[in-house]
Amino acid sequence: MKLADRVNHIEESGTVQFTLLLQQLRRDGRDVIDLAVGEPPYDTPAGIIEGTRQALEDGQTKYGAVGGLTELKSRLAEQFEGYDEDNILISNGSKQSLYTIFQTLCNPGDEVIILRPYWVSFPEQIKLAGGRPVIVRSRNHQPDLDEIQQTISAKTRAILINSPNNPTGAVYPSAVLEEIAALALKHNLFIVSDEAYSAYVYDGLQFKSIFAYEDIRQQLIVTRSFSKGHQMTGFRVGFAAAAPEVIAALNKLQSHLTGNVCTFAQYGALAALDLSADDLNPYRKDLESKRDYAYRAISAVFDCIKPRGAFYLFPDVADYLKGEMTSADFARRLLKEKGVAVVPGEEFGTAGHIRISYAVPENQLASGIERIIEGL
Repeated sequence: MKLADRVNHIEESGTVQFTLLLQQLRRDGRDVIDLAVGEPPYDTPAGIIEGTRQALEDGQTKYGAVGGLTELKSRLAEQFEGYDEDNILISNGSKQSLYTIFQTLCNPGDEVIILRPYWVSFPEQIKLAGGRPVIVRSRNHQPDLDEIQQTISAKTRAILINSPNNPTGAVYPSAVLEEIAALALKHNLFIVSDEAYSAYVYDGLQFKSIFAYEDIRQQLIVTRSFSKGHQMTGFRVGFAAAAPEVIAALNKLQSHLTGNVCTFAQYGALAALDLSADDLNPYRKDLESKRDYAYRAISAVFDCIKPRGAFYLFPDVADYLKGEMTSADFARRLLKEKGVAVVPGEEFGTAGHIRISYAVPENQLASGIERIIEGL
């Protein structure tokens, strides 16, 4: 029996594939250190657990509004000057927000510009929407504005940006964001800004969203999530922020796709917004310290640009690839022979690299890096 072309023409998430292999090795009794998964190693804060528990006790287990709790949307709108609840849609994580966005923006053949290296799901979600991902190289993990300009065509619908970036940890400077906004205005394009890692910016930097440029707001869709910054990966609560007419369109699609996000999980997200900077800063500081340690160790053996956000290193391992060996082969050998999991750069559109997550306990990070170096 033949399945739909839309499914046959996309690739399974490479990070999921490696997770399955890792799980199999663990079932076989192997000691495996996971530096592949993008999940902070911290417990969900007690206030969030309590808010969720209280919602369950209060019977908040019924259907809710498709677009999310009014209280939650109103609180989130406070992050965006001039916005209110009509500018916010609650989704099942930012991954669903992005899927819904591309389904809403793209007609068959429309193009969306993506910067390489890119998160694994970006191009596949665009393909599922009938669009065409157009890949633009970056320079030193920063957008190449000339390349973006040259890539814009009559079919271009949107530019997708991701800062702090997965997999590189790059943070785009304000001047670069401003120029991307200017390009989108000039060519009447949407900008989709994935800001899932906005909580993790280091070296004294302050996170800056492209939302800061007022002129672009009618053409801007921002996605964020509670997963990373609030240690709520399993809750699956994210959101999109955009002009009311865009949110209304996303809401219409979501009404047929999932309906409302888990009601009591939304109350957990509402409790998360009551946490102070003092509650959340320790996570950022711990990850910055781990970034410093991991970067020192990895840059001693690989060419690696120091990340300024998120929680990944993306070193170039090409010098260690012999013959026709790929970084995917390199990652498989590390996993099978040394028991350490990383993600090959091919999954992010960049061969000859691997992604290393340092969002793990210190002893695992040290042992994992030691195994990688031994494996060379």
